[in-house]
Amino acid sequence: MAYVDPGNFATNIESGARLGYLLVWVVVMANLMAMLVQYLLAKAGLASGRNLPELCRESFPRATNRFLWIQAEIVAIATDLAEFVGAAIGLNLLFGIGLFPAGLITAVVAFAILALEQRGYRRFELAIAGLLGLVALGFLDDLIVVGNQSAAGIASGLVPGFSGSHSLFLAMGIIGATVMPHVVYLHSALTQRRIEARDDDERRELLRFIRLDCAIGLGTAGVINLAMLCVAVAIFNRTGNTGVDSMRAPTTACRRWWAAAPRWRSRLPCSRRACRPRASGRTPARWSCRASSPAASRSSCAARSR
Repeated sequence: MAYVDPGNFATNIESGARLGYLLVWVVVMANLMAMLVQYLLAKAGLASGRNLPELCRESFPRATNRFLWIQAEIVAIATDLAEFVGAAIGLNLLFGIGLFPAGLITAVVAFAILALEQRGYRRFELAIAGLLGLVALGFLDDLIVVGNQSAAGIASGLVPGFSGSHSLFLAMGIIGATVMPHVVYLHSALTQRRIEARDDDERRELLRFIRLDCAIGLGTAGVINLAMLCVAVAIFNRTGNTGVDSMRAPTTACRRWWAAAPRWRSRLPCSRRACRPRASGRTPARWSCRASSPAASRSSCAARSR
């Protein structure tokens, strides 16, 4: 789940909107790099019986360990803050919940998922796998809806290259959002005591499963990240909205979808989502319609859309 977060969304959406398929190779290489790093960390935890922080404590002087600890705390707080705010904004965009109540709901859900780990690994893992599957289905649906992906364009994006300094900054952002320090510390601990190996033969067998686990999990995350970029190419880059960034993307996408779907507007009853998105600046889009009857709502929505 750490590889499918608001940082990935922001960098992939902006990259696809501004540069098309140019940085597909960066997304692929960053995920391959993440697979290698996560596999080596899991291997270290399995071989030594210690996680990365414990190995650092044994290998480095106290001053270095304190610096690494402070660095890890700052990185974890900064990353979790982005994901927390991203979840609250997502609830606000999808269901119209206020940002403060959405933040409270996010906190409750986060602690509820963490509490599952106290009841055993299996429930916690199933919850995480279910959330990742939900995200994957969402972006698969997006790809089907926007359609018209260029296989030649994606193939050309696999050739390394940049186009100006902004593409370099976006490439750095994609790598930074993919290979993150807190995940580096986490993964060695996740595999440390998941299954106790009694001898070297069992360790080798576990290592084969860990290799497969990294390939499936991070491969799924890589496909989702590529889907983000391809959706942005179809919605923004091909329509000339290359200046759209990740903060304005949801509002702009809603407006373009509403303008391109006149036959649906005449069928929808009055509801918070049955009319046009109303947004200003960087305020999340909201849906508004004040008609008192279904017939009036349809005519009102049609008039507002025109």
